[in-house]
Amino acid sequence: MPSFLDRLADGRVLLTDGATGTNFQQMGLPPGVAPDDWVFDEPERVRELHARFAQAGSEFALTCSFGANSVRLGEGPLAGRVRELNVRAAGLAREVLGEEGLVGGAIGPTGQLVEPYGPLTRELCGAAYAEQARALVDGGVDVLVLETFFALEEALWAVDGIRSVTELPLIVSFSFDQGTRTMMGLSPTDVVDAFQPLGVAAIGANCGRSLQDNDIVVHEFLQATSIPVWIKPNAGIPRVLGDTVVYEADPATLAAHVAEYARQGARIVGGCCGTTPEHVAAISRALGR
Repeated sequence: MPSFLDRLADGRVLLTDGATGTNFQQMGLPPGVAPDDWVFDEPERVRELHARFAQAGSEFALTCSFGANSVRLGEGPLAGRVRELNVRAAGLAREVLGEEGLVGGAIGPTGQLVEPYGPLTRELCGAAYAEQARALVDGGVDVLVLETFFALEEALWAVDGIRSVTELPLIVSFSFDQGTRTMMGLSPTDVVDAFQPLGVAAIGANCGRSLQDNDIVVHEFLQATSIPVWIKPNAGIPRVLGDTVVYEADPATLAAHVAEYARQGARIVGGCCGTTPEHVAAISRALGR
């Protein structure tokens, strides 16, 4: 089977999957329950979502492990089960994708601010990400994906921790939730300047705000770097309608933006919050698959 880096080198745009949390909510995930809980409680639902995205055209699944680090799990019901949770999440994705598909180990932020603004120290951060990365690698992922980051220090410490246990290819993705800046004020160029020298396999953005803002973010990334760019935008801005959250971009609208990112040079594309299998199918068609 060609490796992740082999597939990236062949020049073809890779299509990833869509959202985990918002789709699980539509599938019955109760309010206040983390998607990671379903790895143990509802594994058939996790497999079902992976399968729906694969059927829609995705060739690259992210594991259901976004919050599966020791800091975020804290004192909750999954405290102390970091290794078990990540190995299981990787296994569920591999069961669906098989050996021909790509499985990316999803690694999200800890949810804490770094010192001196919060309790997250470099040592605690590095250890947490090393533990999670080791478990995902042992579970059989092809690549590790640091996603939805907003603070430079935490992401840099995460890379250090991960690199202490594995040389598996690494993608770094920030959330530009203030439009064209992260919550901590970083621009796409700032992200490139910090992480391109570290030899990451790809760099880019996920989540964020409007598609129009994302258009600007993508353009800046493509202008700032020659390494592969990864883009997974939300399906537009969410609106609350009664008890339901609705994302404004329908499949055709999201697909038009994402296909344009690919035309401009983005190498790995997909969707984040609000992106359903129907959105991914529309992106696949827009890419000529």
